[in-house]
Amino acid sequence: MLAGPRATETDRAGAPFRRGRLSGRPRRRLLLLSAAALIVGLLSGPMGAWSQEGKPEGPQNPPSNPPRPTDPPPPGLHLIPFEGDPDWSFHYQGTAIEQARGRIHSPYAGPLSLQERAEHALSYTTTIFLGRRLWSGASLYFDPEIASGEGLSHASGIAGFSNGEITRVNQPPPTPYMARLYFRQSIDLGGELEKVEPGPNQLPDQLSNSRLELRFGKMGVGDVFDINTYAHDPRTQFLNWGLFDDGAWDYPADTRGYTVGPTVELVQPTWSLRYGFFLMPRFANGLPYDYAIAQNHGQVVEAEDRWTFGDHPGAVRVFAWLNNARMGDYRQTIDDPAAGMDVTRTRRSGRAKYGVGLNAEQELTKEVGIFLRAGWDDGKTESFAFTEIDRTLTPGLSVRGSPWGRPEDTFGMAYEVNGLSGDHRAYLARGGTGFIIGDGQLHYGFEQVFETYYSFKILGTLTVSVDYQFVENPAYNHDRGPANIVALRVHVEF
Repeated sequence: MLAGPRATETDRAGAPFRRGRLSGRPRRRLLLLSAAALIVGLLSGPMGAWSQEGKPEGPQNPPSNPPRPTDPPPPGLHLIPFEGDPDWSFHYQGTAIEQARGRIHSPYAGPLSLQERAEHALSYTTTIFLGRRLWSGASLYFDPEIASGEGLSHASGIAGFSNGEITRVNQPPPTPYMARLYFRQSIDLGGELEKVEPGPNQLPDQLSNSRLELRFGKMGVGDVFDINTYAHDPRTQFLNWGLFDDGAWDYPADTRGYTVGPTVELVQPTWSLRYGFFLMPRFANGLPYDYAIAQNHGQVVEAEDRWTFGDHPGAVRVFAWLNNARMGDYRQTIDDPAAGMDVTRTRRSGRAKYGVGLNAEQELTKEVGIFLRAGWDDGKTESFAFTEIDRTLTPGLSVRGSPWGRPEDTFGMAYEVNGLSGDHRAYLARGGTGFIIGDGQLHYGFEQVFETYYSFKILGTLTVSVDYQFVENPAYNHDRGPANIVALRVHVEF
């Protein structure tokens, strides 16, 4: 997945504009579109596999006219995929999320506050994942995507926002776009071969456990970095922004969560080392990229160590990052009356933001796993690409349903605590706004989120999840909230 959040967009001059809510006919059309796309996905999936569920075991009568075996694909370059062709990969996903919350306590509000009144919002994404093997170790991936809908309060008012799929939605009407288009080359360094199962953006293969992985093109930074088995995919796991990624990492991404650049990854049997260089958006939470890469770009380096305790795998990942972009400075904005408490008026190319992160996971039993993320950034320049979190800590738990006879169900529970730097806090307290939070004033407190979800395996690859989030001090404001948010998520993939 996986990739960066966008609450509001900005015009080319840097002035924010807001997206309106869906209501009436547009909202009904979106609901119908979401239902139709999910049905198409279900009907297009591997129905043969679904039909085996619930059949009695034992010998079956053979059909009177047994089907002929599928002919193998002809040799050479296959521009059109054949059934069973190992050189092609085709996968699909569709996800619809409906969120709702009740009225909150709100003695005052600003332009980017969580609204006082009760509300609900729907989002929908659908993606096709196409892959093609080019030669030994080389492949090309292309992912067209459609996103539509909105978030609660126009996806503002909470730094650890409640719907991870809103990172891909930048306007209510259904919008098609290219999510990914990248080249991947694996170079064998002489290790033992490991079987790689097919999946989205992954061809079936046998790869050396000592290899060099090169990627270049448009992708999500989270496709390579800050991966966690139990908390990395808002389509099937935790929904909150601060739980599926490190909230304090202002990772390079456009308003939909994607960017362009190369990555280099050295993989060894028990450890890996990765580096990436990426384009930054031209302005905070913006869709266009900044191609002045000599001054403005994002970099990240990550080291990963893997182990097993008995038969239970674990891993820890430590990363450091540096962004250079046309960012404003909080302290300069506070000290300069001419800035009018608007951080965008102090923007200058090449300004730096840096930080570090920790990501750990451990399987305790075959059904139970735990995870932890921690992150910090300097918080001197404006939050630019992900969200407005400068410090974060997120422990959590994931449990498979085997103990109660539902082995393909998943239960998750996590706690998230977020904080701000001193300059960022002072800027908001004086009436400043970012691109996702700003109440006009601030009685500071840590923003805290408790999230729990249960994912039901319904049929084949169809899952339905119920989710609950409790948000204390939304947007770090002790005077507002708390918020109780419930969600229903429907997801299909094949």
